Amino acid sequence: MDAHYSPREIERDAQQYWDKNQCFKAVEDANREKFYCLSMFPYPSGKLHMGHVRNYTIGDVVSRFHRMQGKNVLQPMGWDAFGMPAENAAIQNQVPPGEWTYQNIDYMRRQLKALGFAYDWSREFATCDVSYYRWEQWFFTKLVDKGLVYKKMSTVNWDPVDQTVLANEQVIDGRGWRSGALVERKEIPLWFLKITDYAEELLADLDKVEWPEQVKTMQRNWIGKSKGVELSFDIQTHTGEACEPLSVYTTRPDTLMGVTYVAVAAGHPLAKAAGEHNPALAAFCEECAKGGTSEAEMATKEKLGMATGHSATHPITGERVPVFVANFVLMEFGTGAVMAVPAHDQRDWEFATKYGVTIKPVIAGEDGSAPDLSAAAYTEHGTLINSGEFDGLGFEAAFEAIAAKLAEMGRGEVKTNYRIRDWGVARQRYWGAPIPVKYGPEGQTVPLTDDELPVHLPMEVTVDASGSPLKKMPAFSDLGDGWTRETDTFDTFMESSWYFARFACADNTDAMLDERANYWLPVDLYIGGIEHAILHLLYARFFHKLMRDFGLVECDEPFQQLLTQGMVIAETYYRTQDNGGKQWFNPADVDVTRDDKGRPVSAVLLSDGQPVEMGGIEKMSKSKNNGVDPQSMIDRFGADTVRLFMMFAAPPEQSLEWSDSGVEGAHRFLKRIWRQVQEHLEAGTPSSLDTAALDDEQKTLRRKTHETIKKASDDIGRRTTFNTAIAAVMELSNAVAKFDDASTQGLAVSREALEACVLILAPITPHIAHALWQQLGHSEPAIEATWPAVDETALTRESLELVVQVNGKLRARLEVPAQADKASIEQLAMENDNVQRHLEGKTVRKVIVVPGKLVNIVVSG
Repeated sequence: MDAHYSPREIERDAQQYWDKNQCFKAVEDANREKFYCLSMFPYPSGKLHMGHVRNYTIGDVVSRFHRMQGKNVLQPMGWDAFGMPAENAAIQNQVPPGEWTYQNIDYMRRQLKALGFAYDWSREFATCDVSYYRWEQWFFTKLVDKGLVYKKMSTVNWDPVDQTVLANEQVIDGRGWRSGALVERKEIPLWFLKITDYAEELLADLDKVEWPEQVKTMQRNWIGKSKGVELSFDIQTHTGEACEPLSVYTTRPDTLMGVTYVAVAAGHPLAKAAGEHNPALAAFCEECAKGGTSEAEMATKEKLGMATGHSATHPITGERVPVFVANFVLMEFGTGAVMAVPAHDQRDWEFATKYGVTIKPVIAGEDGSAPDLSAAAYTEHGTLINSGEFDGLGFEAAFEAIAAKLAEMGRGEVKTNYRIRDWGVARQRYWGAPIPVKYGPEGQTVPLTDDELPVHLPMEVTVDASGSPLKKMPAFSDLGDGWTRETDTFDTFMESSWYFARFACADNTDAMLDERANYWLPVDLYIGGIEHAILHLLYARFFHKLMRDFGLVECDEPFQQLLTQGMVIAETYYRTQDNGGKQWFNPADVDVTRDDKGRPVSAVLLSDGQPVEMGGIEKMSKSKNNGVDPQSMIDRFGADTVRLFMMFAAPPEQSLEWSDSGVEGAHRFLKRIWRQVQEHLEAGTPSSLDTAALDDEQKTLRRKTHETIKKASDDIGRRTTFNTAIAAVMELSNAVAKFDDASTQGLAVSREALEACVLILAPITPHIAHALWQQLGHSEPAIEATWPAVDETALTRESLELVVQVNGKLRARLEVPAQADKASIEQLAMENDNVQRHLEGKTVRKVIVVPGKLVNIVVSG
């Protein structure tokens, strides 16, 4: 027994025990309730950051808690290993991406193990392992056979430096998120998965899962179900020659009579045809190809356009309106053309105002007259005006009447559309899973057979900034007899869209999944940042449904419950440089002066003593140099301290502000718990607990023990509010410290309280719990201990303390029998000396008794 808390030795011994006894190896058992807890796996960038630590500590606490509840728990870990960062690092460091990736995995695995996470490491894999992505290739070929995959020319965000397609979310202010290069719009052939075939099910099945409503709303908006009308405008050139009718989709057919122009995307066939005879227009279309394709970017950028010289015929009035090419219309959304109603759409209004196009109001304002359109469009629903036979109709009636009119004329029909577009899964990079397709000498496109799989990604390659080396490797791409292999690789979202299922049967070399997937799935709790709320989660749900429809899994949804943890944030410090840029300094290198409330008031750099500016609290990041190295914290305080601080500083869903003093406080608490157990053991040997023989002080401590167990059970098990559970343990520890009773029964009550502290802390600080549980005389290890049970009889109180108020102001505290009736409580309150003084000369109007809490006497006069 060591009187001093030594985390290094304690944590080493606990981890050695867990490893030796394979404590976290999960085995399927149909007779036990399973619990599958999964945290979003990391990209092996080289080092864990505090966001990783928070995410994985949350998952580990939950996993260990459910294990103590007797459940069969699976908590695996792997690596989301493909992607551009490895290629960029390879270019920078002249190291093959595979070598860089696996070195990082080894280092990060050691960090995870140092934190004591209860992972079943026997299920570990990296998505760059051919044993993993071979099954992704196999499944893709089956999807091709089922008609769920196609290839077409597509306009994409193209990063000319990274030489790859970017998702809209990877384009920031018109530049690539990694390279910073101006993004171009480029048309290239791409492979797509038909996620649109599953749009309705993806929308409806959100009702089956227990996710934050914010995340469900984000997914619903991304899927974007809408009811509208698809209609067509006849098109004529400036010479009167007829063109193909132009199809548009609108959710506001009630505004149809207000159309004053039509706009098409720069990539629309009509725009291309018009540009063939108009060099200025062709140049404008080419200029529109620069920049991103996101709707958010389109909403904020200046609205630019150019007339095509064509005109469109209004399908009802026959009026001709001009046709423009506009930079805010995208081929990727809808039909690549819009009917523009500048009076009732802000985007259309901005364009019309800039180019002097007519603005015609057809929806009345709130007062029934034409709305004021001088400063902005009027976008509310309302009563139709200036709309001929449709005047006076409200939105719903106008929708139905105009839709019926168009249908009668053969010019339109009601349609349900979805904003979501098919998933482009091809990337023009090297470090990804090769797409298993070959091309024949006569233009054939053929998925590879099972015998031709897997397609191994060559590992020993030289990567430079000139694009994917696969395109320059005949040994990879040339199959002979005129056949060539696809050199594009899969979008990395493909790998992260089914890894959760592979964890269930990672050792199967003969099949993608087996029956073990149906034992473990769905994931009971999935944990990760809200930044993944749309793409990753949506693609994973879609991929899961594809696997279900191929008979690989049975359940409809992959993740039953979702927890989105908040960011880890910290203070920032900088100096402005001569060129206007900012040099950021790590908080560890800065000396901060704080006020009496702990708020920073000034700061100087430790190295030179000169002032630095305080940049406020920001998410930990390399760019702001305000990250804290988890390894340095582990080395200094131990893993349990880091884990405890992470769980105590804030509820999981909220941002966690890093605090050195908070970490030190967590460490002091663990030292106190350690010292309390040592002092308790030195005080003597307790007798068996005789609950019938306890005195009042012993009953009070025992009540506190079981109140703590009850609260912590609910906080961790139902609410996942670990900070309040820890606070309750701290209160119980304080109560033990104040309990001065060295009798054998007193020691028995203290022992029960300390054991409760240790077991409640076991999921959060498992190493110290492992050591203390042994010291408290238990032969089984803490990892095999069950969660403490609440003794309801211990919660019974013989008396209660009530607050007595007079007109809402505290005047007394009363100790009353627990079973006292309302009349008795009123009498005791009225007889209190201090209450009497505040009733003198007053008339009692009402006495309110809140059972178990307070008495409020309402007086006047």
